[in-house]
Amino acid sequence: MLTKGEDYLWARPALVANKTRAMQLQAGHPQQKGSRRGPAYAYNIKSLRDREMLIAAQAEQSYERFVSQWKSRHPKSGARAPQFGRTK
Repeated sequence: MLTKGEDYLWARPALVANKTRAMQLQAGHPQQKGSRRGPAYAYNIKSLRDREMLIAAQAEQSYERFVSQWKSRHPKSGARAPQFGRTK
């Protein structure tokens, strides 16, 4: 995520918007008054929140299955393998 500049794949959009808005308010950004709802409002809708949590739980189960089948590789050997402890 950091090296490629990508967003977290399984982020919950309503939760992220809510946290981002809370940080903006703490940083001194003005409150947005009026009848127009911002993107953070979606977090107040329970059905949407529950759906996002269900998707996140399914993603976590999928990731756990992926990791449980993980097989480590043996270190490379040969001329192109990194030589640890040796200096040029």
